Amino acid sequence: MKELKTREEIVKIRKRLRSENKKVVFTNGCFDILHSGHVDYLTKSKELGDVLIVGLNSDKSVNKIKGDKRPIVDEKNRAVIISSLKPVDYVVFFDEETPASLIDEIIPDVLVKGEDWDIEKIVGRETVIKNGGEVKTIKFVNDQSTSKIIQTILSRYREK
Repeated sequence: MKELKTREEIVKIRKRLRSENKKVVFTNGCFDILHSGHVDYLTKSKELGDVLIVGLNSDKSVNKIKGDKRPIVDEKNRAVIISSLKPVDYVVFFDEETPASLIDEIIPDVLVKGEDWDIEKIVGRETVIKNGGEVKTIKFVNDQSTSKIIQTILSRYREK
């Protein structure tokens, strides 16, 4: 899986990309049970630049944010799936609840989150703007979410 990088590797890659004048887009998420909304979001994110780096919450991070029953899909498998998607160039894990320190290290040209985030509350916004970058939100095209998928599965099994 050549696209999965350590933090140290991704920082070196970012420096190289900067010297090549490549526009680097960064987004992050748990991407627990992949669905069409994720694919659409990542495709639109990639359209904002030349290279898309996805910060992937590690299992430890997902557990802190979503509770002890998540993630459903472990980090290794989530990384394989996300890195296999056409718009994704690199994947890097982070263990913290937010990708703030990772964003500080990468300093992307474009920081992207979904439209459910208020731009003023997007983690890493200050770093990106201070360094001449931009922060954008992407409109969701469907009503998909991992939580809704889990609820659908549970409700169908409860009916039996």
